[in-house]
Amino acid sequence: MNGPVVSLEQVHVVHTARSGGMFSRDRVYALTDATVSVGRGEILGVVGESGCGKSTLAKVVVGLQAPTSGTVRFRGEDLWSMPAKTRRETFGTSVGMVFQDASTALNPRLPVRRILRDPLDIHRRGTVRQREARVRDLLDLVGLPGHIADALPGRLSGGQRQRVAVARALALGPDVIVADEPTSALDVSVRAQVLNLLVDLRASLGLGLVFISHDIQTVRYLADRIAVMYLGRVVEEGPAAEVAGEARHPYTRALFSATPSLLGDTERIVLTGPVPSATHPPSGCPFRTRCWKATDECSARFPPAGQAGRESRHSWHCVHPESPVRRTP
Repeated sequence: MNGPVVSLEQVHVVHTARSGGMFSRDRVYALTDATVSVGRGEILGVVGESGCGKSTLAKVVVGLQAPTSGTVRFRGEDLWSMPAKTRRETFGTSVGMVFQDASTALNPRLPVRRILRDPLDIHRRGTVRQREARVRDLLDLVGLPGHIADALPGRLSGGQRQRVAVARALALGPDVIVADEPTSALDVSVRAQVLNLLVDLRASLGLGLVFISHDIQTVRYLADRIAVMYLGRVVEEGPAAEVAGEARHPYTRALFSATPSLLGDTERIVLTGPVPSATHPPSGCPFRTRCWKATDECSARFPPAGQAGRESRHSWHCVHPESPVRRTP
């Protein structure tokens, strides 16, 4: 299939939150002017600090959050202009979600068989016998033995629960899966198994994957492209090798400097200065309050995208970008 399955075009998400008085409300800028896309067979990694908007981006991609403004497209069509029935039957079966903590994402009172059958029952996929066969196939697909079908989630290990969550996301044969911090609640020894499972599924099923994490080293290993987020904005995006090896935004460089094994010749960059609030973001570049290269020009407006060349897929938003000297991962 050519072209992206899901794409966001200048998407904004603004929440209203109570701020002090009974009638006082603040606007929370959760996502600002986000433009990203993902197609079948590719992995988009999304990285950034806690609170930067990664989970909001995930909710927009899977249709759990409508944008305040901007456009979400599904196979080229405006998702939120579709009739609700069409959106549920087409988009709802083409995009799956794996949440951060399977222990809270899976119903503890239902056996695994019911958890995996629910999407099939709701969308009336096949006969009862075919649905039971699909449950067995899903367990096999994620490397779980058949007897797991009769177990409750609480009787499973963390890694097994996360495999069940992946199997549920695969139940309807989606084109894209969004995985929001899928390994953060797992032991280190189990993380690699789940990551390798996702890589294998991409290869065997041609899945597209949006992998969201604060662990930039894991994303560097897994992703084809990386989008770096800061305070609700995508500040750098491009092929993983270029973003990792030739980071141009100072924030991206600071993130990679925290993992010396990736940029062995770069000293650790310690960020100082006030961390801005999503309710009152700074003017211009949101990173300027912590950036060692900031000038008055940075406060004037959010910088337009810079690119290495006309055909380059690597872009960044910075008035004073870092040198493109390649670092060896």
